[in-house]
Amino acid sequence: MIPKIIAVDFDGCLVTDRYPDIGEPIPAALRRLYKAQDAGVRIILWTCRRDERLAAAVKWCEDKGVKLAAVNENLPEVIEAFGGDTRKIYADVYIDDRAVNVSDWS
Repeated sequence: MIPKIIAVDFDGCLVTDRYPDIGEPIPAALRRLYKAQDAGVRIILWTCRRDERLAAAVKWCEDKGVKLAAVNENLPEVIEAFGGDTRKIYADVYIDDRAVNVSDWS
């Protein structure tokens, strides 16, 4: 069974966008993630960061108490359910500062 999953971007979503540096925390986003993870929702960090900048973002999340189930990859339960790994990260909710909701298209 696939758990509820949130895929969340880092820059502009968990912290203010100061890439390549790490911006200031966005408290409302952290509160919502804490509430979700307390309810059993799995969190995937879904970011374009890589190498040492990715490692810094992961450490930031750990230091702030955001429990990451995965980083830029699908959960094992998702891979099993789909019969293999997909290129797209599967989630119930995607949080991204550059997102457009298709229902808002005219």
